[in-house]
This record gives sequence, structure tokens and C-alpha cells, in this order.
Amino acid sequence: MKVDVVMPKMGESIQEGKILRWLKKPGDKVERDEILLEISTDKVDTEVPSPSAGILTAILAQENDTVEVGKIIAELNTDAQASVAAPPPTAPSPAPAPQPTPAPVQAAAPSATGNQTDVVMPKMGESIQEGKILRWLKKPGDSVERDEILLEISTDKVDTEVPSPVAGTLTELLAAEGDTVEVGAVIARLGSSGATVQSSPSIAPTPTQSIPVQSAPAPTPIQVAPVHNEQSAPITSIPRTSGSRFYSPLVRTIAEAEGISLQELDAISGTGMEGRVTKNDILTYIGKRGSTSQTTVQSIPTPAPIIATPTSTAAPAPAPVQTYVAKPADSTTLAQWGQDVEVIPMDRVRQIIADHMVRSKQTSPHVTSVGEADVTQLVNFREKHKASFEQKEGFKLTLTPFFAKAIIDAVKQFPLVNVSVDGSNIIRHKKINLSFATVLNDGNLIVPVIKNSDMMNLGGISRSINDLALRARGKKLSPDEISGGTISMTNMGAWGSLFGTPVINQPQTAIIGIYAVQKRPVVREVNGEDLIAIRQMMYVSITYDHRVIDGVLASSCLRAIVQNLEKMNESSIEL
Repeated sequence: MKVDVVMPKMGESIQEGKILRWLKKPGDKVERDEILLEISTDKVDTEVPSPSAGILTAILAQENDTVEVGKIIAELNTDAQASVAAPPPTAPSPAPAPQPTPAPVQAAAPSATGNQTDVVMPKMGESIQEGKILRWLKKPGDSVERDEILLEISTDKVDTEVPSPVAGTLTELLAAEGDTVEVGAVIARLGSSGATVQSSPSIAPTPTQSIPVQSAPAPTPIQVAPVHNEQSAPITSIPRTSGSRFYSPLVRTIAEAEGISLQELDAISGTGMEGRVTKNDILTYIGKRGSTSQTTVQSIPTPAPIIATPTSTAAPAPAPVQTYVAKPADSTTLAQWGQDVEVIPMDRVRQIIADHMVRSKQTSPHVTSVGEADVTQLVNFREKHKASFEQKEGFKLTLTPFFAKAIIDAVKQFPLVNVSVDGSNIIRHKKINLSFATVLNDGNLIVPVIKNSDMMNLGGISRSINDLALRARGKKLSPDEISGGTISMTNMGAWGSLFGTPVINQPQTAIIGIYAVQKRPVVREVNGEDLIAIRQMMYVSITYDHRVIDGVLASSCLRAIVQNLEKMNESSIEL
């Protein structure tokens, strides 16, 4: 089956992108979410992942070409025997117009007149793999303008509108309201003005691409490790997701054909992106599965079909980093508690957070340094000006923008804490994009990003924090507003926390913790004498990745944050 790769939309105002570099060439095999190319837009340089596993059969736009959002730039084929198209001419010209593709649901759909443009489910964040269609605003036959809204979708983090990539006629809907669709899947097609509208049968989910199979001539006894007692039960179909994990169609097909249960699949350590199980992972597991246990040998009553893929003969891959996987409650564990517990399944956002936290701890050696700041003058300033500020700006003046400003100014002094790690390279970010943790109405967290925060004054930071926090709670943030952070701030003082050790927000290497302001007796020197005074005091922490940030650098940055806070007073603050 042919799968189109389109130029993604990287923000509401972005209409085109420039292809910087192709990382794959025609004929290369690619896995789902494996990086195909790098692109550049007015706002961001980013990588474009493959929407599905298969073979890259054609590249329709060359390096340095500028391509409109929604235009097809490459073609994939999920058939292992796919033929590779001849590369297009390299002369500077617009990308070739894509040929009409058959609708995945209809076996022999008639071709629409005019050029076809696919509308795909957009990727709304690094961890988002699917979206739910809330409402179609257009119907087949309607004329649409470029950037006119076609539909509304919902993901775990963002509710948003999907605009039309081109002007034309909506010829076909391939997903219905209420459907949950994988990122990159085609959900509608557009034709040129006056294009013939396809007759729309009842829309059904696109069937998973079948893989040729053949039955084994005779059942081969398979040794089953005794720890997996559930193997005696019938094997049900493997779902696309289990906990925080996504399983590709190929992996699911192999698992079902080889009689691997979901519990076994969840236990396999994945080497793919975000700990996903790849084809090599499951084939390696199948090879080990038949030889590791000698205590229990079972014959499969009915010979399972064998996938037409080569058996794994490669040496087992080195043990990958273990990834958190949410699993069903264990009945044995629950039995000891009787009726005194309530089982609360994690929602998808909580599972993503759990996975992110575990991976951060496994990636970065965390170290935390602590400082103490006297913010008496800052608290007094806020109390004096909060009423006039709210009347002027329309929202309350909190201490959070002052904390953010102190952090930003300190990072300017010590830019080597504003870094990421890429293998053996340190990536120093020239801009300070400050991430800040925000609590949602359901208790989960999201981390909006103040882009170019080092260019803002205190008033701009205040307005940005208020705007992003409000829209985060209303699930109105765009993907660009929850990605691209370079350093994080988490303010736990609002809930009375005196001190903590936050977890680094990967791929960043430092996070600043802000805690409760309390009146405490402290020693101050006045005219050479030590006196006890009541001051507004607070703790500040910096948790850093010790691979690239040493204690001296982190402590120096922390001291600068403390000094910036203590210098904030009536004469130094401008709102």
C-alpha cells in the first residue's frame, strides 16, 4: 500500500518549509517514526519522521527545495517487494504533482478529476501518536480555501482545528467523527475546483495492511518460559497501544502469528523510539523464547502461520534501557488487600508522564544543588503593586514571573547550563526557551514553553505565562507551544512545598525548582552587629545533568538566581 509523506504544518502561520537534508534514499527500508529528512521553516528547524514502516520508493522534492505545507514530498510502500521509482530530475522546478491514490477502504474507487491532495492527521507533539476527530466542518463537494478550517480534532494534550493545505474541492472523507486515527494517516482528499466527488460508503477504519503468510507444514514444538503461564490461554489480537507503548502493524502481526501474548509483548525491552518494540526486537525474542527454557515444553495444537520475513539469525542485541510500561493490576497482589483498595487505571497522559520520568532518570545522572534567597523586598513590591497591576493587565500579579526573570537573567550569565546532549556532542542553545510546569484541571501536568524568553522584559514574561497557562488548561495550545524548551522551571511553592528535587525534562539538562516563601528568623549583620530579623525566605534548587554540567557551573548559576531575586526591589523592577 502506498503511503504519502507530506510537508508538515509546523505552526498556524507557517505555509511552507525548506528541505535541508534527506536522511534516507529511494530503496531504503524505514521503520515507523524513523527520521526521513530535516526541514526548516521561519520558526523552527525540525526532523520529519516516517508515518509508517515500509520502503521509501520515491523522493518528490529535492534538498533546498521550498515546498508548500501539505504537498507530497515522498512516497512509501508498505509492501516488502515494492519497486523503487526513478528519481525526479534535479533541475530547479516545483515538486511533481502527485498522482491520485486509491481510497484505502474502497477496492476499486474511481479516480477523481484533477490533482489530489491528501489531508493527514497532524502530529500534535512529540509523544502524540493519534488523534480523535471531533467534528467535520466541511462535507464532500464543498469548496474550500487554503487555510480554511476543515475539521476539529482532539489529542491527549491539545484540541485544535485542522486547516486545508490547499484550495479546492473536498472530494472524499476517509474517517468519521468519533474515529481515533494514527498520526500521518490520510483522513480526507482534496481535488481541484470542480473535481468529481467520490461516492462515500459508510466510513470504516482503514484495515491494517496484511502481510503475506504461509502455514507451516507441521507444528514445531516451541519451548515456553514457565513464567508466562498465560500462554495456555487463547491468544487474542494485539492492540495498537498498551499502556504508553505503541505497537506497529508488523510487530502486532508477528506477535499474533507466533502466539505471543500481550503480556509477553509488554515485557520485551524495545530498542526503537521511546522504547518501542521493533521487528528485530520481537524476532530476537522469538529466537530466545525457543531456547531459554528447558523446564517446560509445549506443543502448539494448531500450527501458527509463519510471517514471510527472514528468521532472526543475528546475535542478540545488547540489553536496551528498560522503559516504563503500565500493566493491568495483578490479581495476586490485589488479593492481599481484599476490598480495601480501588484500582484506578492511569489515563494516557499519566502514562506518558510516567514513561518520560523513568527515561529521564535512566538517561541523566541527576544532581541537585540548593540555595536560599531573601525575597522580602520582592514580596513587599508585589503586595504594593498587585492591585494596580490587575486593574491594568486584567490578571493577577504572582511571584512566578519574577522567579522566571531571575532564572532567565542567570542563564544569560552562564549559558552552558542551557544545553542538550547529542551523543558525544554538547548542543548549546543560543536562545533561552523557558519551559514551565502547569497543572491541568484533571491533575495532570503540561509544560508550555516561553519562546525567546531572553528577549522579554518582566511585563512580557508575565503576559506569556498567564496566556500559556490559561490556554493549557483549556487544551488550546498548539504543538509549537509545548515543544522546543531549553531549560525548565517548576514552582512547587504554591502548594506549600519547602524543598524538592525535580526530574529533568528531557532532552534538557537542567530544571530550576522554586519553593514556598516563608517568614523565618535569620541572622543579619547591622552596623557590625549580628541581629535576628524576620525575613521572607525561600529555597531555590537546580537539578542538572552531571554528564555535561558540573557542580561549579550549576552552583554558580544557582547563586546568580539567588542574587537576582534578592536585588529585586522598588528601584530595580519595571512592570
